[in-house]
Amino acid sequence: MAESSVDRAFAAVPRENFLPPTSRGAAHLDEPVELWAGQTCSQPTTVHRMLTLLAPERGDRVLDVGSGSGWTTALLAQLVGPSGAVVGVEVLDDLTDWGAQNLAGASMPWARIHRALPDQLGWPPGAPFDRILVSAGAEELPEELTDQLAEGGRMVIPVHGAMTVVDVHQGDPRVTRAPGAYRFVPLRAPGAD
Repeated sequence: MAESSVDRAFAAVPRENFLPPTSRGAAHLDEPVELWAGQTCSQPTTVHRMLTLLAPERGDRVLDVGSGSGWTTALLAQLVGPSGAVVGVEVLDDLTDWGAQNLAGASMPWARIHRALPDQLGWPPGAPFDRILVSAGAEELPEELTDQLAEGGRMVIPVHGAMTVVDVHQGDPRVTRAPGAYRFVPLRAPGAD
């Protein structure tokens, strides 16, 4: 089977560089790895599936919601290349700082991680985005995020444990669900506890 762009991104962006030193030995395991405060670095097969569904292309502007350790932000940056841009957002201050440090070590200046804005999902100042990856589980499809998609854009988000793909055509979001069941930390805006 031919190697995909996602496979190549995984090879170029080793997961262990985005894990706490005490957890790096678990980088090769196909399971989530706890970071802290209940946050995790997602299972590699889940991340691979999400990125495959998202199908980012060279030059895309991408939003990474729940950037965590920075691994998915770096993978997205590898996929879109220097002609693209990736904005990661995270709700926890310590995790935002640590993820940004990890990302800086990957030397991809077209990608950045920010602390999420109070009471807002996503990153409205950077919208619209060609692709949005959400690594947190939603109870329902958040309109606040679909509104940040560009025409022809795509979002991948777990909703009620189902991997959900949203494509925008002529301003109309069309929703499909991929097979499988997934567990993620809950999606929330900062200050929305």
